[in-house]
Amino acid sequence: RGSMGIEKIKRGNWVMQTLAETWFLFTNWKYVVPLAINLSGSAVYYYTLSSADITIAVPITNSLALVFTILGGMLVGERPPTRTELIGMSCIVLGVALC
Repeated sequence: RGSMGIEKIKRGNWVMQTLAETWFLFTNWKYVVPLAINLSGSAVYYYTLSSADITIAVPITNSLALVFTILGGMLVGERPPTRTELIGMSCIVLGVALC
């Protein structure tokens, strides 16, 4: 959804097309906010891998990725999670807390 409207951008050559599309995306908050959240998650993931026991860090970060994806989607206007998804997210968070 954050890139909606990019298909309307038309320029004469591929360089100008690429620059125009890049400008469009990086000036669109609906694209930039999820991207920043995603990149922040990646930074935390690599930091965690370098400073924690890998047998614990990898399962925790991989399982929490689903939770943060759903929450991030809600921030940009996607539908809220269903009851089943909320139960699943609760199980994931509970499992992480037990580790």
